[in-house]
Amino acid sequence: MTDRPSLTDHERAVYQWQMWVPDFAELGQQKLKNASVMVSRVGGVGSVVAYELAAAGVGKLVLAHAGNVKPSDLNRQLLMTHDWIGKPRIESVERRLLELNPRLEIVAVAENVKESNVARLVQQSDVVVDCAPLFPERFLMNEQAVKQGKPLVECAMYELEAQLTTVLPGQSACLKCIFPEAPPSWKRQFPVFGAVSGTVACMGAMEAIKVIAGIGESMAGRLLTMDLRDMTFRTLKVNRRGDCEHCKHLSSF
Repeated sequence: MTDRPSLTDHERAVYQWQMWVPDFAELGQQKLKNASVMVSRVGGVGSVVAYELAAAGVGKLVLAHAGNVKPSDLNRQLLMTHDWIGKPRIESVERRLLELNPRLEIVAVAENVKESNVARLVQQSDVVVDCAPLFPERFLMNEQAVKQGKPLVECAMYELEAQLTTVLPGQSACLKCIFPEAPPSWKRQFPVFGAVSGTVACMGAMEAIKVIAGIGESMAGRLLTMDLRDMTFRTLKVNRRGDCEHCKHLSSF
């Protein structure tokens, strides 16, 4: 984390209500201000994660998302706007976040995560929130987060279902422990309601806040699954795998 100046009177006024949370208080708010969070893709899930973190007062966001805004983005990618169709997504994201929080430092990268940039992007963050839709990209993020010892919050959804877990390298199961292979049914285009994306995104943002501030109990070692068709929520215990290829360089379990 970066040691940033103490909270200003204006910041105390903005974040007053969340600083009333007893185990968070002003110290927790300062930790958020000092923190850098990377969000991989700022689409249906990542846009809401980034917005909530910006609203909460995280000091720096590292954001990676390629491509231009399309009409089909607008049902769920809440940092995209109709007047930005045909223009770069990342520019719309940066513009909208700074409208909410002009104090925010943003590293805006007009690329999706890939082998050539993943190490550099993860290196700039204290916590990573993975909101990418495809497993090859998610596995790249997971591998680098584990290698660099960075906490990783994993958010994913499909249709009316979603899942969430937190990876604490060396302490809990990583994404590769839970999914040794990419599920064959996971495709780039899939049914999606923005409200489902937003539900798991808000939970993911709260996970990142908890990890940064050291409050509550994270989802490390547990996988939360939810089906919003009938509002069924389940928490499953997940364990590290002795044969996990991403955890192999860590000390023995």
